[in-house]
Amino acid sequence: MKIGFIGLGNMGAPMAANLVAAGHEVTGFDVVAPCPNGVVAADSGAAAAAGQEVVITMLPNGDILRHVAAEIIPAMQAGALFLDCSTVDVDSARDVASDAIAAGLLAADAPVSGGIGGATAGTLTFMAGGSDEAFAKAAPLFEIMGQKAVHCGPSGNGQAAKICNNMILGATMIVTCEAFALADKLGLERQKMFDVVSTSSGYSWTMNAYCPAPGVGPQSPADNDYKPGFASELMLKDLRLSQQAALSVDADTPLGAAATSLYKTFVEDEDGKGTDFSAMLPRFEKRSRS
Repeated sequence: MKIGFIGLGNMGAPMAANLVAAGHEVTGFDVVAPCPNGVVAADSGAAAAAGQEVVITMLPNGDILRHVAAEIIPAMQAGALFLDCSTVDVDSARDVASDAIAAGLLAADAPVSGGIGGATAGTLTFMAGGSDEAFAKAAPLFEIMGQKAVHCGPSGNGQAAKICNNMILGATMIVTCEAFALADKLGLERQKMFDVVSTSSGYSWTMNAYCPAPGVGPQSPADNDYKPGFASELMLKDLRLSQQAALSVDADTPLGAAATSLYKTFVEDEDGKGTDFSAMLPRFEKRSRS
């Protein structure tokens, strides 16, 4: 395929590189980041989008997505697919998809899970919203950039799935870190804690696959001084999106709201910015109940 790729940062660049390695012709644009090897550089988003069969965006937020969409939709050829892989608010995803469809394009929102490592290895999970036709056109590209793609329903549902998943993830990481800090003060060795919880009813992804305690369980950012696999500020972004969505549909999410508040404090008022979201553990180690 001929593919335009707009947004070549930490996630977008390896995704575009994997498409090139698979034999696709990729033209890219980013306001700051350079194009990876094999990606042809364009001088604007519209230039990267013109004449392409698929245009992929990987952008920081909904406002930027709306701005880029307004630029590239008029430049795209009829029948092309606008595939947005950003994590943004549901309303922005649905509005951009509506504009694309009105212009005679296919549209899908497909945020990802798996982080920079997954983007590099081509093992991302895509949560896609859009029509059956849009999903079918994107499917071969999902197979290159990831290991799984789930069609979650109409436009915006990919974003809905992503923020619901990450609301669970954020709250679960907090309580996992709290439990390790409590175990420390009760005199329970961390390895013993892991051995019990990882095979009992406390089993979770944050315990078993991404354990926040260094030297316990599989390798994780905790074993690399909490250098981010998924940064705390990105978790805060996703939690804020979850609460924005909850407000828009009048959903009661008290634990999601509490997790958002804790990560806000950690990132904005403490030393959490630039650390992995599992660095909540050393935070709780240093705190008393008061």
